[in-house]
Amino acid sequence: MAHTELSPCLSRPAEGFYTSEVPASHERRGAWPLRTFLPTGYEPNYPYPLLVFLHGRGGSEEQILRLAPQLSRRNYICIGLRGPRALGLRDNGFPAYSWDGEEDGTAIEEYVFRAIEQTRRHYHVHSERIYLAGYHEGATLAYQLGLMYPQRFAGIISLNGAMAREGRPLLRLPDVRHLRVLIGHGLHNTVVPLDWARQDFRLLYTAGLSIRMHTYAVNHGIHLDMLRDINRWIMQAINEEDV
Repeated sequence: MAHTELSPCLSRPAEGFYTSEVPASHERRGAWPLRTFLPTGYEPNYPYPLLVFLHGRGGSEEQILRLAPQLSRRNYICIGLRGPRALGLRDNGFPAYSWDGEEDGTAIEEYVFRAIEQTRRHYHVHSERIYLAGYHEGATLAYQLGLMYPQRFAGIISLNGAMAREGRPLLRLPDVRHLRVLIGHGLHNTVVPLDWARQDFRLLYTAGLSIRMHTYAVNHGIHLDMLRDINRWIMQAINEEDV
């Protein structure tokens, strides 16, 4: 796998993982990390769906993006972002982060949108096929961003996560009704109760969104079938658009 800094791609890049940075605005200064996965046989003339992966509490952009090749090696460009709050080291010695950081929400929004913009400058991304894919805490952020800025995204994927239990998540009705939502949740999840995911499903279904929910015989982890269902769900939508 390749490990290099991103540069404008005039030739066909190799499949693999690439590390780069997203410059912050002049007011904020600094830069945020960006991890990118490019599919096998990347074709510059084809507009790829983009999956924006948001890790769970204690994870990282590198850890969450390892799911990308298991999802599909050919169908998507994927990026992984890092939560602003450092939590030290996990048991395996790798650094851990959280989205519940000291930075305000507008900083995280800027990070996400600048990362998408930078990826689109370097690679051919379909502007109407950008998905937020969050795990655990990252799913809460995916819901917040997707429901607040529905015009920027095609859908939301929640893996063992849930919407925030306060606030007004459907403030942007009817604008959010074009969003597609996929929920994947462990039947034995003791961290994020299954009932929370079912409540989210009922709320979004009642609001008129296209939503699907699958459960899996796991606790809080990522089941391989979750990734297979994500791939089928997105590709089904693309095939229906192309009919």
